[in-house]
Amino acid sequence: MDRLKDKEENALIQLMNQYGDYLVRTALLLLKDYQTAEEVVQDTFVIAFEKMKQLEDPTKLKSWLTSITVNCCRSRMRKWSWKNVLLHLDNVDKEQVDESMLTPEEALIDFVWNQNLSEAIQKLDYKYREVITLYYFNELKINEIALYTKSKESTIKSRLKRARFMLKELLQKGDAVIDKRERTNKGTSQQ
Repeated sequence: MDRLKDKEENALIQLMNQYGDYLVRTALLLLKDYQTAEEVVQDTFVIAFEKMKQLEDPTKLKSWLTSITVNCCRSRMRKWSWKNVLLHLDNVDKEQVDESMLTPEEALIDFVWNQNLSEAIQKLDYKYREVITLYYFNELKINEIALYTKSKESTIKSRLKRARFMLKELLQKGDAVIDKRERTNKGTSQQ
């Protein structure tokens, strides 16, 4: 920590190696674009390096970096041109599962489920996507999310509840489409 406060470049590189992937994943889930997520994380490290002396408690480094990243993501989302760009979640690093233990059918079902969940999350408004990402993917507590987003805990709880409800509806609609296709295919195959 002292090396960072003394502006040692090697300490910054070590910090980037330690938290870079975590912060890119967070930004990617919030912004839906890998390149922009990387840019935000670069901005995060520049800001952190410049303001390192403001961090009083070294044990809160990870949460401080997360807070900077979330604020940088919010700033990007506020820009008009950014809101009008169609983005995709193609480059999300998905958690690796030992595929040798899955049958081909299970692997396909798992892939489709993850794809549907990712697409449903991306359809949420930013404020709901933000709480879902921080709560489930970053495993933060409600009070931590409230601190990072400068919101009340009750607001975070409400957004989380609303986001879960909207995700459930989006995923059920997706299931309805699959069910409809299955019925159509069964009807066609019986003829």
